[in-house]
Amino acid sequence: MDWFRSNTSKAELYETMVRAYSAELFRFAFWLSHDRNIAEDLTQETCLRAWRNWHSLKDIQATKKWLFTILRREHARLYQSDKPQLLDVDTKELENLMVYDDFPTIELNDVLVKLPLTYREPLLLQVLGGFTCNEIGEIVGTSEAAVMARVSRARRMMRELLNDTDIQREKLK
Repeated sequence: MDWFRSNTSKAELYETMVRAYSAELFRFAFWLSHDRNIAEDLTQETCLRAWRNWHSLKDIQATKKWLFTILRREHARLYQSDKPQLLDVDTKELENLMVYDDFPTIELNDVLVKLPLTYREPLLLQVLGGFTCNEIGEIVGTSEAAVMARVSRARRMMRELLNDTDIQREKLK
């Protein structure tokens, strides 16, 4: 994106960046957390950190990769605390949440959750973020070849899990 102009202020660049990437950031945060509220918080915290650290962005063309890296680190920070967050939830509310209208989407979500994070994360960065394997490697701190292998394994594992689900469904008929 050609955001940089000599008369463009930091605030204008930031606003353009938020408009351009906030939906993609939210989508990735949601896939990581599986919780809308957490995804919203992660997206907001990512944008806040981006504002505070705008000076550290060396290449405006790398903004998307920089933002996804911030979001990924924010997600990891959620699990650094020693105390798990427990919520009191009414069981009737849980029963209401268990009614699904869109079975194939839920099935896909269930399969994605079963993937180890080391495979799920690169796959989501590729599919949802549109990043290349090289860019994903830079984001997650590994080589391009390792990313390619992880994405390939993730896709294979998903196919196997979906096939297992289809076989189990056939047995129930």
